[in-house]
Amino acid sequence: MNRKQEKVAGLIERHLGQELDAHYLAFFDSFEQGRFYEAHEVLEELWLAERGGPNAGFYKGLIQLAGAFVHWNKNRPEPAASLLRLARGELGRYSGIHQRLDIEAVLKAIDGWLGQVQADPGIIVSPRVSLERR
Repeated sequence: MNRKQEKVAGLIERHLGQELDAHYLAFFDSFEQGRFYEAHEVLEELWLAERGGPNAGFYKGLIQLAGAFVHWNKNRPEPAASLLRLARGELGRYSGIHQRLDIEAVLKAIDGWLGQVQADPGIIVSPRVSLERR
């Protein structure tokens, strides 16, 4: 097992055996803690396994969303805005509540973040994207 695999294994460990995939749940933990690179890394494994499947675009959009904040926090507004637009395009293919994520709320949040990064890219935000609890 390489370092990346060890790191991902550590991030997903507490989510194993739950209703949703452990990688997916660990993505939200990492994202909400502001660990955007880790959020990207943990979901990438699931996306690679799903490529060509019905959730491939969904996972890709979430990965792009995390990547946008990696760039934003490094004061790179143009790549951040580009990834926000790409994430919006991927996630916009889904509707309603998808895998307990309120798609419309996420799209609205992305629109707000796009406006903010374009208006004042120097402001660092603490984004939140949460799963619906049932």
